[in-house]
Amino acid sequence: MMEHKGKVLMEKYELGRLLGQGTFAKVYYARNLETSQSVAVKVIDKEKILKAELAEQTLTEVSVMRLIKHPNVLELYEVMATKTKIYFIMEYAKGGELFNKLAKGRLREERARKYFQQLISAVDFCHSRGVYHRDLKPENLLLDENGTLKVSDFGLSALSDSKKQDGLFHTTCGTPAYVAPEIIRGKGYDGAESDIWSCGVILYVLLAGYLPLHDSNLMAMYRKISKGDYAIPSWFSTDVRKLLTRILDPNPKTRVSLAKIMDNPWFKKRLNSKPIEAKTEVNESLPLDGDKALVPPKNDAINEPKRELIKPAKMNAFDIISLSTGFDLSGLFVENNQKGEAKFTTTLPASNIISKLEDIARELRLHVTKKERGMLKLERLEEGRKGGLSIDADIYELSSSFHLVEMKKAAGDTLEYHIMLKQDIRPALEDIVWAWQGEEPRLQHYH
Repeated sequence: MMEHKGKVLMEKYELGRLLGQGTFAKVYYARNLETSQSVAVKVIDKEKILKAELAEQTLTEVSVMRLIKHPNVLELYEVMATKTKIYFIMEYAKGGELFNKLAKGRLREERARKYFQQLISAVDFCHSRGVYHRDLKPENLLLDENGTLKVSDFGLSALSDSKKQDGLFHTTCGTPAYVAPEIIRGKGYDGAESDIWSCGVILYVLLAGYLPLHDSNLMAMYRKISKGDYAIPSWFSTDVRKLLTRILDPNPKTRVSLAKIMDNPWFKKRLNSKPIEAKTEVNESLPLDGDKALVPPKNDAINEPKRELIKPAKMNAFDIISLSTGFDLSGLFVENNQKGEAKFTTTLPASNIISKLEDIARELRLHVTKKERGMLKLERLEEGRKGGLSIDADIYELSSSFHLVEMKKAAGDTLEYHIMLKQDIRPALEDIVWAWQGEEPRLQHYH
């Protein structure tokens, strides 16, 4: 249970108490050693998700959280990984699950409305980005230290581009008591309409303290959901009764839209007039440059020069996902490198990397061409079996003292390239490499 407590992740986060766990992941409280900020670290076991064929789902969760930056959505700060574990560094919700508040009984209408307003704001923003949660329930709604609601757990979420040709989703998922009737019917469903139904169930639970459609017999409960067979308690106000009736409509085509919900008088009552600030760039990524998220222990022997010959391309956490095995995500799910790419990380500055590659090129009688943004081309001018061999070397800046180098064949004979890479280039680079793709770093991540 506490095997990680007290350990330091990537020289940046000190792990603390266990906050919760599921089949494939554990969540720990952690502290940023540089800023003292409290965070939550979700530790996912790579082997378990591979065996359960959940690799794609994990990548979807990251892709979704990349798109959503909103004050009522739990923020994902960074993604890191080793060969066996994936780490989501997330916003810490000190107030815990909204579900825990409901365990003490139903909420007053004004307080329930406040949480519902924040929930709808988050869901509307998600939908505007083509993201559908598909598992909205009080257990996935967290509260920060100020009592602000945060939507979490996008593990079952879907993006617009995963719809079938009919424009609908067909994956049956969600929690039975909160799932929409059309999902149960199994004929395809609209992600926005099904999320709205779940929001309605949540509002009912906040006001009543119990589920609107529940039965100890699962099939009986599904029949109730399909028919919309629920009763509204007498203490619900007239306005909220009218709104709930429109939300918990078993016909998704006549079910009220989010726009209509937000225009409803009951919903707008005491709504904060200050507009909710949310980042709207679809390609918003989490900055990595400068925060040393993946930086290995410092090597005091390395002296960074004042000037670099070529300014390397900067990367962020989600660019890394598409690159290096050993500390990214996508590479973790691919066992073989089919493209002839070789990637390594190093603590040397770009100028030293370039000098080293130039030295190797001279030894191998390769011509070097420097391009912009940390790119080099190494070419053998004499003809080989399939023309002259050409190798591209791209240098990416992860932080001021940590770089990733990607080498790949651009032209020529593949066998000749692999032989040169294995027998000449890799051995010559050994004194500057911190870790090759798919291999453990020479220095341990934990200390």
